Amino acid sequence: MRFRAKIVDLGCLNHFTRVSSTISKLAKTCTLRLSPHKLYFILSDKVANGGVSMWCELAQGNFFDEFQMEGVSADYNEIYLELMPENLSRALKTAQNAKTVKIKLTNKHCPCLTVAVELPSLSSSSRIVTHDIPVGVIPRKLWTDFREPVLPEFDVVEANLKGDMNLKIQTDLVCITTHFKHLANPSWALEDISQDRDLEAMVEARIDIKKLLQFLAGQQVNTTKVLCNIVQNRIVHFILLHDEVSLQYFIPALS
Repeated sequence: MRFRAKIVDLGCLNHFTRVSSTISKLAKTCTLRLSPHKLYFILSDKVANGGVSMWCELAQGNFFDEFQMEGVSADYNEIYLELMPENLSRALKTAQNAKTVKIKLTNKHCPCLTVAVELPSLSSSSRIVTHDIPVGVIPRKLWTDFREPVLPEFDVVEANLKGDMNLKIQTDLVCITTHFKHLANPSWALEDISQDRDLEAMVEARIDIKKLLQFLAGQQVNTTKVLCNIVQNRIVHFILLHDEVSLQYFIPALS
């Protein structure tokens, strides 16, 4: 297995840094899946057991000036690594004004993602700051645990099919509701509804407010569109869309 990549463009570097920072706020550990054309950050806690799941997909050509990899074999040309995204985020934050950033899969007493940051210097020689981020190599037999989640057909998009969504916080002493009106419904959500479907009928799921706040506070991707899908009393599914990034986050409903 081999992997090396290089970022020169400062805008791409800052964008990739924001993505990694968002991931670090959503997960203590995650899986980095590398393929020839895309890379993925994956958190696959079992939703059925109360865990959250995340799927972040990036086209490598939108971020890297150079990107070379060889997977475990010709038939399975991918690499799956387990890492702590906070370590990657910290390394990239040292590269705010870097001339280049190189990322390489290395073996230094243990498998590592080595991040080499070339910083500007007043002298003719470059200043290189190197970060070795320990990773675990996930064997081929476990790859099926990290596929994109398959979800049931959603009952509704964005709370109801008239563009209304309510966010309600309930305690023993108070109930506070924030109402969102005139939200857009994707065209595909309206194409498959039956004629007798009540467009004003609300679909709801009760979720842990801490998990929602973790998602909202960690979001640093400058999204162009956000979708919220709700499966009645089962799951709330958020999709953050950007021209270069898509991030999916799943919060299970409380029983």
